[in-house]
Amino acid sequence: MQQVIIGIHGLGNKAPKFVLEQWWKDSMSEGMIQAKCHKSLPEFEMVYWADILHDKPLDRWSDDEDSPYYLHEPFQRAPQHGVIEEHTIRQKVNGFISEKLSDIFLNDDKTLNYGFITDNILKRHFPDLEAYYKNDIQHEIEMPNHIRDQIRERLVQVINKYKNREIMILAHSMGTIVSYDVLNFLTPEIPIHSLVTMGSPLGLPIVIGKIAAEQKIRLNGKPVLSSPPCISSHWYNLADITDHVAVHHKLADDFLSNETGIHPIDILVNNTYEMNGVRNPHKSYGYLQSPEFISILNGFIAEPKPSRTQRVLVGIKSIIGKVKAKQEVLKEKFNMN
Repeated sequence: MQQVIIGIHGLGNKAPKFVLEQWWKDSMSEGMIQAKCHKSLPEFEMVYWADILHDKPLDRWSDDEDSPYYLHEPFQRAPQHGVIEEHTIRQKVNGFISEKLSDIFLNDDKTLNYGFITDNILKRHFPDLEAYYKNDIQHEIEMPNHIRDQIRERLVQVINKYKNREIMILAHSMGTIVSYDVLNFLTPEIPIHSLVTMGSPLGLPIVIGKIAAEQKIRLNGKPVLSSPPCISSHWYNLADITDHVAVHHKLADDFLSNETGIHPIDILVNNTYEMNGVRNPHKSYGYLQSPEFISILNGFIAEPKPSRTQRVLVGIKSIIGKVKAKQEVLKEKFNMN
């Protein structure tokens, strides 16, 4: 089966689509060169949604650093010998903080407590995510969130375009939320070989609470978080321990296995991206050049292709899972009435 890689970017304004798409490909190619991996990169398409929230893209040719469209962090090749730091204490601190934040902001059913506080945090620090979550899912019918719908639809269209291929999805930052929502709620019947999340905020209480609320309404009335049913082989979650967006990097603590046993595999990496001597451990290019990701990519490219029978079985399992979810929704509504 022909392979394809679908990328989806994260928060903030970006360079134009064709530039960002090329820089992601350059990042992967550079990582493959450093790892002495000589395989050809499969077809790649970027799911670009920055234009939904921003009037025009960042200008890579601008030299006006005060301009809101100045591109501060273009693609850079990773250092040949990045320094790998020891962060054992930081891991423990991050784990402690994450646990306490979950205790404070999440109810027993994983829905949000103190929603007014978390909404203010989004508004102040993550305006793109605030726009994505602007309307509560309970009011979606009366007050549709066109921003959320438009962003999700971009990914839905590309997944449908390649539904007969072997798909790997690479999602960065807020793109990991969009990917999880789409795979879980909108395209659960289309098989996805691998999902790779990078610098993901999926483990943050505010995000878990939002997902749980939608899960409770859309699926079976129970906010049980699990891996999307359509993932057939792997869900890898890459995080740099100093990445402030991925402070809760252990997604395996929050997302259960799907019906085929797929669960998040958490991998710490050293994101070596820097610009003008300033390191940014959240940058997508650094994740895409990391040896850990290149190993995952190499495995995807080299993996024996599934037989027609195996592909059919995966499709049947996804359909069965979707039917069961709908049955649970109907049962829940019947019990309520």
